Amino acid sequence: MNLTLEQIQDFKGKYPKQIWSLFFSEMWERFCFYGMRGMLVFFMISQLKFDDEQANLQYGATQAFVYAFTFVGGLFADKILGFRKSLFWGGLLMIVGSLILATNPHDYFFLGISFTVVGTGFFKPNISTMVGKLYKSGDSRTDAGFSLFYAGINLGALLGGYLCIAIGKGEMLSGLIPEHKRWNVAFGLAAIVMVISLVNFIFTQRQLGPIGLQPQRLNADGTFSALAKWNEYSVYILSLIFVPLIMIMVSVPQYTDYFMWTVGPLTLIYLFYEMTKVTSSERNKLWAALVFIIFSIVFWGIYEQSGGSLSIFAANNLNKDLLGLDPNGVNNSGGAFFIIFLAPIVGLLWIWLSKRKLEPNTLIKFGLGFIFLGLGYYVLFATKFFATLQGITSLNIFTIALLVITFGELCLSPIGLSIMTKLSTEKLQGMMMGMWFLASAYGQYVAGQIGAGMAKVKTGANNYDALITYTDGYKQLGLYALIAGVVLILISPLVKKLMQEVR
Repeated sequence: MNLTLEQIQDFKGKYPKQIWSLFFSEMWERFCFYGMRGMLVFFMISQLKFDDEQANLQYGATQAFVYAFTFVGGLFADKILGFRKSLFWGGLLMIVGSLILATNPHDYFFLGISFTVVGTGFFKPNISTMVGKLYKSGDSRTDAGFSLFYAGINLGALLGGYLCIAIGKGEMLSGLIPEHKRWNVAFGLAAIVMVISLVNFIFTQRQLGPIGLQPQRLNADGTFSALAKWNEYSVYILSLIFVPLIMIMVSVPQYTDYFMWTVGPLTLIYLFYEMTKVTSSERNKLWAALVFIIFSIVFWGIYEQSGGSLSIFAANNLNKDLLGLDPNGVNNSGGAFFIIFLAPIVGLLWIWLSKRKLEPNTLIKFGLGFIFLGLGYYVLFATKFFATLQGITSLNIFTIALLVITFGELCLSPIGLSIMTKLSTEKLQGMMMGMWFLASAYGQYVAGQIGAGMAKVKTGANNYDALITYTDGYKQLGLYALIAGVVLILISPLVKKLMQEVR
């Protein structure tokens, strides 16, 4: 079906029909990603016999490279592959990585993870871009489309985050799967759903018209021609070369340290150089964007304990007083569950406040995000008051903390990409989006460092002492989040001036 872009964008009703197919492709990819993410720390400790500190450092390194590589994947998609081929290539790499882990997760753990990191970098940034292309510029239905798409992301995270870890631990299907094959099946499940995602996308392509096709070369006479095939093949070869490099960087956390301490400063220096070439008004907006980027590192550094220290806490210090559910499964999928139900309600709340001219501006929402995050970590601290002498506490209270933290995510996360596009100059949009993803990478890296710091204190302690160490650490993180939120709200008048007409 050779649809034109105008035919696709001239749809009737609330949603274009193509969005449902993209919804399911993204849902199954997120199942794979969050399923893998939720298993990392627990698998490293229980199967690879890493200590808690090392597992947290490895987790932070892995997640940092996932987010850093989205910048590389997006760049290759823009310049050479196009969104469709980039997405498909990334999906294939994720399948290969999952199959390696399903075959022999103990011996080839870092190899499988490295394929997944590179694959996610090609897949993650591009399907969202195709959703945006389904709408004309200024179409008021765009936000509703992205809200639906966001629900798909979280539905995948909910299913994958719970099922994979529960199967690996033997909490589900233990009567059907031999004990020595549980982790193989758990990683294999991630591969199966990724195959479903790609098969679904193959059929979706027929309805996408020109959206996501490979870019063409502009000739001197003004016509366009296809890029030379060697460009495309070079990307495939280069991305395969990245795999062993990522494997070395991830398996030795010190190399990740060198990478993070080098890339960040160099990126800032380049940004400052570019800022000398823009107008004073544009420069002020870029300074405002930098404020959002810096605070987002702090937010994700605290928030992303879910895959690191909270995974260890859930395994060792939580009971099953919430419907008999597995604590690690709840830790991995609870946030996604709450987002599915709360995102529409929070969206309606902003609309209701806007009609009464009471809706907080972007900076205040960012500040509220930190405050809810801090309050959630104080609830995590409060789990110590429900603990037994064996260091086991209530999963119910832990889940309430996830609920409060989710309110914080909803105040901050949906705004970030939007505000970057509004504050960037036309020529620096790609770079600023890259910096936003790089900030996420730094947040993941910081999360690993924080988790490792808490684990280091815990060495040699019994389970009750470990619980006290972790909950006291969460209290500190809660305090830092509250301070960051208050600071952001206090400086909001200054940053609003820098933002000018952007709201």
